[in-house]
Amino acid sequence: MHNAPTVASSVDLVPIILFFHSLLRWGILLTVAVAGFAALLGWLRNGPVITWQRAVAIWAMILCHVQLVLGFVLYGMDINKGVFAHMASDYKRYWKFEHMGMMLVVIALVTIGRLSSKKAKTENGKHLRVAVFYLLALVLMLAMIPWPFTRMGDGRGWL
Repeated sequence: MHNAPTVASSVDLVPIILFFHSLLRWGILLTVAVAGFAALLGWLRNGPVITWQRAVAIWAMILCHVQLVLGFVLYGMDINKGVFAHMASDYKRYWKFEHMGMMLVVIALVTIGRLSSKKAKTENGKHLRVAVFYLLALVLMLAMIPWPFTRMGDGRGWL
């Protein structure tokens, strides 16, 4: 009898998911910035909400929610692998609480901005709500992304 050896193939998905999480950041930054600044200009000009503006705001919200799912998957995988146990306390605090907590606030701001703009009675009100919520979210995102030039992003690269 010949017993075929079993090969346990475990592919580490963390680097793959982290790559897509990092790549998606650029799409989110772009769509949130375009939607926020377009809404600000629309508000300043007192113009109508144009279809592409609405579409960009919707895409920004969708991408934020996809990013949220990827972030939760990464968080769960890191907990299962015990990654946080091997981190220094300031890194652990940043990844477990600061980054994740503030990004939840960012996604909430984008979602609230989009949903409240739908309920606004005037075009100017729609613009103002998207502009305020999306641009505030953009500032928080830029502050909490672990950029390669920051201590938390050191060695991570731009993608």
